[in-house]
Amino acid sequence: MDLTFIGGGNMATALAGGLAAKGFDAQRMKIVELLPEARARLAGSLGVRCFEQPAAAAPYGDVVVLAVKPQQMREAARALAPHLRSELVLSIAAGIRLADLGRWLGGYARLARCMPNTPALIGAGVTGLYARAEVAPEQRAQAQAVLEAVGEVIWVDDERLLDPVTAVSASGPAYVFFFIEALERAARELGIEAGAARRLAIATFRGSAELAARSSEAPATLRERVTSKGGTTERALASLRSDGVAEAIVRAVRAANDRARELGDELGRD
Repeated sequence: MDLTFIGGGNMATALAGGLAAKGFDAQRMKIVELLPEARARLAGSLGVRCFEQPAAAAPYGDVVVLAVKPQQMREAARALAPHLRSELVLSIAAGIRLADLGRWLGGYARLARCMPNTPALIGAGVTGLYARAEVAPEQRAQAQAVLEAVGEVIWVDDERLLDPVTAVSASGPAYVFFFIEALERAARELGIEAGAARRLAIATFRGSAELAARSSEAPATLRERVTSKGGTTERALASLRSDGVAEAIVRAVRAANDRARELGDELGRD
């Protein structure tokens, strides 16, 4: 597989680095990046070939990964369009729908769209992935292979489901950090030294998430096992329930989903 990244930012760097770490030949990857200092960094750290403009990188190989900011996608697509052959075009830009991307690419149809999250930067991400019907099975496999370089991949069969994927997993790290902040604050207010409070909060969250990942049981079952009748955990959970914390989290995710849909409408306007 040969691939070209349009844009050399954090996510493109994570994907290219993840592929290289898994033994993928760096010389089979190209990165188009406007900034000369970024091109020098990418070439030096990853050993990939770098170009200033999309035209200079053509032909693109098997997969083109569009890794520019959503606001730059229309311009990038129009620069890319004249040089496309039969490559898979994989967009990682938040909010850009494939109907709009295809229009900017002059009617090109071999398109897939994904929504990764920031833990991909350390190889621990999860990515929602959707491909149009025109994408061949081998191209679907190639898209999955690229994204699995930085974590798990979950396919969805309807592009509209990428909005809730955005709300749950792409925005989700912020919810996790928010909870860690609160747990750390509580520890400090109860007298634990700041450094120890931070370690306790992070290690508790990390260990609990890993336990849930390794277990075949539902999170509710794992929660119940920690909750002794009349104990400290039961008291804490009763407080959370009385404050409507679970309902507030669901409302927050719904709000993020609504905003993802709105952004798709806004970004798709010509």
